[in-house]
Amino acid sequence: MSLADCLSLYAIAAIWGLMFLNIFLSIGGFIYMIRVNRQEKDKKHKKHQDQEYPMVSIMVPAHNESIVIGKTVMALLAFDYPADRYEIIVINDNSSDNSAQVLKGIQEKNPDRRLMVINTDNIMGGKGKSNALNIALSVAKGTVIAIYDADNTPAPDALRILVENLMEDEKLGAVIGKFRTRNRNASLLTRFVNIETLAYQCMNQAGRYFFFKLCTIPGTNYVIRRSIIDEMGGWDTKALSEDTEISFRLYRMGYYIKFMPLAVTWEQEPQKLKQWFKQRTRWAKGNVYVLIKNFKYAFDPKAGPMRLDVFYYALVYVLMLTSLVCSDTIFVLGILGLCHVTLGGFSSLLWGMAIVLFVLNVLITLSVEKNEFNVESALLILLMLFTYSKMWVAVVIKAIYLSIQDAVFDKEVVWDKTERFEESAQPAERKKLAKR
Repeated sequence: MSLADCLSLYAIAAIWGLMFLNIFLSIGGFIYMIRVNRQEKDKKHKKHQDQEYPMVSIMVPAHNESIVIGKTVMALLAFDYPADRYEIIVINDNSSDNSAQVLKGIQEKNPDRRLMVINTDNIMGGKGKSNALNIALSVAKGTVIAIYDADNTPAPDALRILVENLMEDEKLGAVIGKFRTRNRNASLLTRFVNIETLAYQCMNQAGRYFFFKLCTIPGTNYVIRRSIIDEMGGWDTKALSEDTEISFRLYRMGYYIKFMPLAVTWEQEPQKLKQWFKQRTRWAKGNVYVLIKNFKYAFDPKAGPMRLDVFYYALVYVLMLTSLVCSDTIFVLGILGLCHVTLGGFSSLLWGMAIVLFVLNVLITLSVEKNEFNVESALLILLMLFTYSKMWVAVVIKAIYLSIQDAVFDKEVVWDKTERFEESAQPAERKKLAKR
């Protein structure tokens, strides 16, 4: 058996293994989503006005976000959570645009609301999201902390649902919601992102929670107990993926995280490839940092269920990366006539079956969402397999390179935010978003 045959078998085995894992998680996620929706129908007429709600500090880290920050703050002010039981703290972190003026205007129009704006300079701020959150934490008054990114427009009931679930169990350290793509129809890229978000980031979260009571805090739309953050000493300022990093620490402390898909926020996704590549490289780089930092706990029985998450991230960033690199390399070399795989029809059959299963699995996971299960989605999924997934390989390789570079030169973490775009939603689209 040649080297090309060995690498081809490795790639096929790894990809099939990862596919079965995703199918397994999708089944659990599908069951969990259906169960949660049914439970919500049973509670539909439940009254909440007599419930005592804790004080919540909503923290919004923002750097040059004038295009989207106004819409975000107005959405936060519109929560159906008792107005006297939450405050909003926007950290306008070393911005050079007119964010300060936009935020000041909203404050003046809402003098009776608890809206605080912290404007930092390049000395106090400008050092990334984690540092901005630590600044807000120093003045926050809530016993519960809620985090929203500057491009989010959460549903009016999102905060209430998150907090109500958090209060149900003392061992719950945090509750996370679901996020959707606000500019889904802006470009082919945002359509890809929309499918990825629903099929992997949301459904996999649901599946991991259903089977293992495990899920990872996203960067937005979540609540966490203030006491836990204080015990941790705040956010890790070296972590680009501060959400993943804090999830691992929370599990080591003996708490667990709950996924609640009924708490929905809508966020703006990158519309251009350059912005997407930059954002995803930052995410991958942050996750690589977290994986390296926590890999020692993978074999520590005292680390609890987070060990499964360490292995999960290792599978994504090691097994998936190497298998895709091997398969793509063999494919290219085969076209150039530089190598030949003798497995022949057997190999082609396995690849063909894998493609069919991939499309079916993703398509079925979309069926829990309105207007997502259709022929257009099936075609987009197939196209994603040969384009979007290949870009992910480039993203991770660059992230690993930058991680090594940062370690060698001991670079300081700074803001590396996603570029925002003006949105022009049609009236029909706005109505649809409001209903969701």
